[in-house]
Amino acid sequence: MPEAQQKMRVSEISDTSRKECENKKTLEFIEQVTSSPDEIQLKVLSEILTRSSHVEYLQRQGLAGRTDRLTFKKIIPVVKYEDLQPYINRIANGDNSPILCSHPISEFLTSSGTSGGERKLMPTIEEELERRSLLYSLLMPVMNQVVPGLDKGKGMYFLFVKSEAKTPGGLLARPVLTSYYKSSHFKNRPHDPYTNYTSPNEAILCPDSYQSMYSQMLCGLCFNQEVLRVGAVFASGFIRAIRFLEKYWSVLCHDIRTGTLNSEITDISVRESVLKILKPNSKLADFIEGECTKKSWHGIIPRIWPNTKYVDVIVTGTMSQYIPTLDYYSNRLPLVCTMYASSECYFGVNLNPLCKPDEVCYTLIPNMAYFEFLPVRRNNESGDTNSITMPESLNENEQQELVDLVDVELGKEYELVVTTYAGLYRYRVGDLLRVAGFKNKAPQFNFICRKNVVLSIDSDKTDEVELQNAVKNAMNHLMPFDTTLLEYTSYADTTTIPGHYVLFWELNTDGTIPVPPSVFEDCCFAVEESLNSVYRQGRVSDKSIGPLEIKIVESGTFDKLMDYAICLGASINQYKTPRCVTFAPHVELLNSKVVSSYFSPKCPKWAPGHKQWNNINLS
Repeated sequence: MPEAQQKMRVSEISDTSRKECENKKTLEFIEQVTSSPDEIQLKVLSEILTRSSHVEYLQRQGLAGRTDRLTFKKIIPVVKYEDLQPYINRIANGDNSPILCSHPISEFLTSSGTSGGERKLMPTIEEELERRSLLYSLLMPVMNQVVPGLDKGKGMYFLFVKSEAKTPGGLLARPVLTSYYKSSHFKNRPHDPYTNYTSPNEAILCPDSYQSMYSQMLCGLCFNQEVLRVGAVFASGFIRAIRFLEKYWSVLCHDIRTGTLNSEITDISVRESVLKILKPNSKLADFIEGECTKKSWHGIIPRIWPNTKYVDVIVTGTMSQYIPTLDYYSNRLPLVCTMYASSECYFGVNLNPLCKPDEVCYTLIPNMAYFEFLPVRRNNESGDTNSITMPESLNENEQQELVDLVDVELGKEYELVVTTYAGLYRYRVGDLLRVAGFKNKAPQFNFICRKNVVLSIDSDKTDEVELQNAVKNAMNHLMPFDTTLLEYTSYADTTTIPGHYVLFWELNTDGTIPVPPSVFEDCCFAVEESLNSVYRQGRVSDKSIGPLEIKIVESGTFDKLMDYAICLGASINQYKTPRCVTFAPHVELLNSKVVSSYFSPKCPKWAPGHKQWNNINLS
């Protein structure tokens, strides 16, 4: 063997040994923290309260420097975002005093949940990047246990940044993943075979969603034989990427065949990074064209990327609606959910990544934050998440009911409450979890749903109150025609890409003048204009949500819906029309009664740097 080849071989063996050693240490770390979770939780709480003992919020509550758990639980209230909003507004407006946290707030992370129809601003500090990086570092060693050899190829992940703004005080406000992708932890990450992606950083960081998607897909196609895993953050995002390929495969093949890059890719840094990868390859172009022109796209992922071992996307919660589509495109490759995180905090990892989607459970890593759990009550025993009773505010007895991480009970459901290093104290995240089992002494949780969310397509979350107000605004357009709304429900239609909201309306018309189609279109637009900024950003900027649709149904349709529910065992005395339907027979019944259908004719108003952050009330 030539000397150069010998050196390369020795280097490869050395890298493999180093990764095996690092993986072993990571798995030992997981064993350690899950074996003594309560001790770690006590340490975390003490650290947070010690370093923040002088902050205004804790002093106002009267904690007076105490760091023990019993005093903390007795004195500090369990809160929602609205309770903290006055403090957050002051920070956003430039008050640099230690209001919530002893460390300077470095930026705000914009939550996909909303308050008053707008994104919530979650304070964060520089060191939180270390904790996020820690959680990411756990994923591949866990995955490598069940799918070895992932360091021998690449991951094709469709990752994107979203728009950001500045608060009046000059702090950035942006989604948590945008913050991470733009950080030095991501951009300057050391070479690691487990984070060897097909997409150049420049393509991921490109703010133009079309140029970013096109460039990432093109690079993924160029590396088709080296790709071992594919994915995106959410299932919806990955399906959008496949549908993008359906629409633009011929142009992408032209670029691969000629080695030239589409002139619509105008970002200089993106062009330079892609052209380092793109070389003329007529054989590859012919292969992709041959697959894309076949009648069926069933199994298109393993057909084009034949060495793919799994699809890495979130398919829990509302994302479960995309599982059939993913199964179709992937020919039932394993769907892997690796981690559980939010804007408030990164929580935990899935230690059994090849489990079925409906069995996914997350082990909370106890040194990420201090965790508490509010027991959930249901209105009935049906198991329907719409029947969950979650009080908006808690009385003293309910606050005392909160249990610690090691005290949750198998099979029971809880709302997650966190205390973070960045200044959230006993904060209700709004996620509903069920205890599925234990890893050593650490509980593992199924994610059930987001509290009160009835509609979601991508990162949008629309609750029942917001939907009701939007429908009420739309109905104003029908008043001149003596037409009223008798009943309505909604449905997240993911059979189209992008998915879109559907409203089923049953009307009562007393007037003699029929309602023109243009008026129903105005109703669609009015609903969209009334929805929160996360929804409107998805429609306007991210293109992740399609135009809203209103379907008018026959008279008596909702009586038939009630009859069907009663036949299945619902009580006629307790029945109320669901404001969102997900049960397939319900959707089929409603669709069978549709007499006309209308779509929103244009996008609602949305602009980055919403006025919410430019006119924050200082009071």
